[in-house]
Amino acid sequence: MVDEAQPSGLRDKVRTFVERSDVANAILVVIVINAVILGLQTSQNVTDAIGGLLRTLDRLILAIFVAEMLLKLYAYGLGFFRNAWNIFDLVVVGLGLLPDGKQLSALRGLRVIRAMRVLSAVPQMRAVVQALFDALPGMGAVVVMLSIVYYVFGVMATLMYGEAFPDWFGTLGLSIYSLFQIMTLESWSMGIVRPVMEVYPTAWAFFVPFIVATAFSVLNLFIGLLVNTMQSAVEAETEAEFERLRALVRAETDIVDEHVLSLREEIRALRQDIAALRGETP
Repeated sequence: MVDEAQPSGLRDKVRTFVERSDVANAILVVIVINAVILGLQTSQNVTDAIGGLLRTLDRLILAIFVAEMLLKLYAYGLGFFRNAWNIFDLVVVGLGLLPDGKQLSALRGLRVIRAMRVLSAVPQMRAVVQALFDALPGMGAVVVMLSIVYYVFGVMATLMYGEAFPDWFGTLGLSIYSLFQIMTLESWSMGIVRPVMEVYPTAWAFFVPFIVATAFSVLNLFIGLLVNTMQSAVEAETEAEFERLRALVRAETDIVDEHVLSLREEIRALRQDIAALRGETP
């Protein structure tokens, strides 16, 4: 019985240790230092000067990451794999352990993404992140609609301008890429549209509606989806907080009611005792 209880107690202690805020902050600092080291290793001058020190620090940091993963695996067991961040960390650390990992070692810099976990500590940022995830289904519908628009305009541009401008509209793929450049409003006028209008003066009647339908309308759709989902996330969080407060007030009210009932019982008992004493006094 003692031997079975000891592992469970040790696992609880390890879990408590890895979940401590100071440990998490220390790991975060190591992640930032690792990202800085990976950046310094891209400079040939820095590598020539302190390349050995950087490699030593890199190995030390990798050892810290491996120790962290081992502690978490022991602390959480199979529950470790229920957290996507844990799986991400395990994959990144595993890539750092691969042989001939000079090219793959830069992938350990992806651990800096773990710093985004601080977003969950700020309610406003959490609402923004939640809104982004909630808006993905709606964005998918907008992307499908945009793809249809691109396909229709791409076919039309290939048929109308492909012969005169094969570099921009020679094939459907080139037409879609050129239309994407036009949608981003990057050198669309002087770079593409005006040269086309020199050959086809009415080409503006094709490109202007395309810009209106994509660059402005679709952008407004994306913004509208984000605003709606963000508002919904904030309302949901507010409602959850309100329900929590309501439950807390209800619990406190129940406690007060219990005290009032107990006081009533005590008063009733005192009245009975007083009535009994008055009856015995004569």
